Amino acid sequence: MHKPLILVTNDDGVYAPGIRALHEAVSSLGEAVIVAPERDNSAVSHSLTMNRPLRVVRLDEHIHTIDGTPTDCVTIAINKILHRRPDLLVSGINPGANLGDDISYSGTVSAAIEGTMYDIPSLAFSLGGSPPFDFEVAAAVAWKLASMALAMHLPPKSLLNINIPPLSAGKIGGIRFTRQGRRLYQDAIQETFDPWGRKHYWIGGGTVHWSGGDDTDEQAVRNGFISVTPIQLDLTNHDGLAYLERQWQM
Repeated sequence: MHKPLILVTNDDGVYAPGIRALHEAVSSLGEAVIVAPERDNSAVSHSLTMNRPLRVVRLDEHIHTIDGTPTDCVTIAINKILHRRPDLLVSGINPGANLGDDISYSGTVSAAIEGTMYDIPSLAFSLGGSPPFDFEVAAAVAWKLASMALAMHLPPKSLLNINIPPLSAGKIGGIRFTRQGRRLYQDAIQETFDPWGRKHYWIGGGTVHWSGGDDTDEQAVRNGFISVTPIQLDLTNHDGLAYLERQWQM
């Protein structure tokens, strides 16, 4: 029986410490191969590069980099680089949480979405907090959940978005299975001027407001728990569909 083949990717770039910690952690579970962007691609969401060719550079036997997005890396890895379909995809470890509405922008999560579209069990890992980041505990969590994913099935057509609080192992309360919360920003667009007095806008920062409840990803991490949220590919609002069929009679 062959060893599990594990595709390791991220959105922060092939040299990011988070992906190296993740790769080291899951290497004991099988053949772990990194295919990651050559530079930071944070907040690129699920974008594909279609206006130019992409270059693959082999840095080591199990490390490749591509001058593209996380989604580029996953689709090229599966179709062109790996010698067979991977048994598992792991993305991260992202320095900073991917909670609530942030998952819509996250390249870390989008890499796992692409893997799920290929019917590959996929996990996205993010570590909460702020710099400097210590990935030791998060890597141990990644090993545990990756081993469980290899042994057991994920929910159909779903990936797992995993957020780890920035705490020592002894202070983490455990794992909670959560739903996606809502993360809204106020005053997140800043005005600035260049030396010629022309106005520009900078997106980022602002005041964060959360909504949802005790069963959300944000609340779990805030309370010191590891949040595991199943994210489905089907974006259909089924309650909304039933409403339209019932109320919008043409």
